[in-house]
Amino acid sequence: MPVKHIDSIPLEKMDTGKKVNRQVLISTQEAPHFAMRRFVIEAGGEMPRHTNTVEHEQYILHGRAVIGIGEETHHVQKNDVIFIPANVPHWYKVEGGENFEFLCLVPNQQDKMEMVKS
Repeated sequence: MPVKHIDSIPLEKMDTGKKVNRQVLISTQEAPHFAMRRFVIEAGGEMPRHTNTVEHEQYILHGRAVIGIGEETHHVQKNDVIFIPANVPHWYKVEGGENFEFLCLVPNQQDKMEMVKS
């Protein structure tokens, strides 16, 4: 698997959130330390407040969103880089009429996602 094309990887609709899709570009079975995923949150979409037991490193590919990390709110756009520590509540809401797309890298550790009430 050293090289594959993004068009050969399925874009899967997620049950959590509204209009949220994910592609697993490099899975935990393919790489020893990190997985790489691409998220596409469609215009008008959002991911509710939740936590993960692993950190996230993210790079914005397209669009704009407002995101919450802990108690802080940030307006992000293409070429912004985001770090979300493990177990910190975070959420996403797309701004504008375009899809919001980002790469998300996570360590290959057990990850448990939990929804957090506001």
